[in-house]
Amino acid sequence: MASTDRPTMRHTPGKRRIRRRTLNGVIALHVPATVVKAKSAPYLSRGKPACRNPLIKESDHTIVNRFGTEYRGIVQYYLLAHDVHRLHRLRWVMETSMLKTLACKHRSSVTRMAARFKAKTSTPHGLRTCFEARVERKNRNPLVARFGGIPLKRHKSAVLTDRASPRPLYPEKELVKRLRAGRCEWCQQPDTDPQVHHVRQLADLDRHGEPWPAWAKIMKDKRRKALVVCGTCHDLIHGRAAVTLTS
Repeated sequence: MASTDRPTMRHTPGKRRIRRRTLNGVIALHVPATVVKAKSAPYLSRGKPACRNPLIKESDHTIVNRFGTEYRGIVQYYLLAHDVHRLHRLRWVMETSMLKTLACKHRSSVTRMAARFKAKTSTPHGLRTCFEARVERKNRNPLVARFGGIPLKRHKSAVLTDRASPRPLYPEKELVKRLRAGRCEWCQQPDTDPQVHHVRQLADLDRHGEPWPAWAKIMKDKRRKALVVCGTCHDLIHGRAAVTLTS
């Protein structure tokens, strides 16, 4: 089978007992070899699993949880693939990198860390070996971080739920509120189609000794470079009459 990041068609020259080629034309999903290589790269150094130095000062629970979360996310995404067993290589790389990180933290060996954190977890396919770090809490259930324990077997009924990322809650802009008010900020008359007058900077309103127009005084008092006005007032601002118009 081809190992690509796109669905492929399965073909087989042989026949089963039902005397027909049941695999022909069936869509097959695969784990790309490039994915296994790319996902393993952050945990390798010179081609071998290495310690992740930024995590050495973290707690055991944090380290195991970090590795377990990253591994679980990758595996669960490819559970629909026919050759999900390809991820055995990734599991070994991440597991060894995690144990080396714990060994460096405790100044111990990988073998001792494996014996210390090894545990069994129940899965639909029976008991599986994993690594756990527990944080005991008084009168509460312990916090458990787990790495591994996921059977690398295809789940035909697996569902990929790609959650839409929530939109950031930006506060509403002040100018939007002023526009929605539907009122001219110069003549104070209601207007269903207000317009906005802009200046590059407030210093441009200074006319070097000449009296300030009323609309310019409003912008100066508000300390804003935009003024929401009606169409008539906007024409006055850009006309000759606005030069001598004062409050």
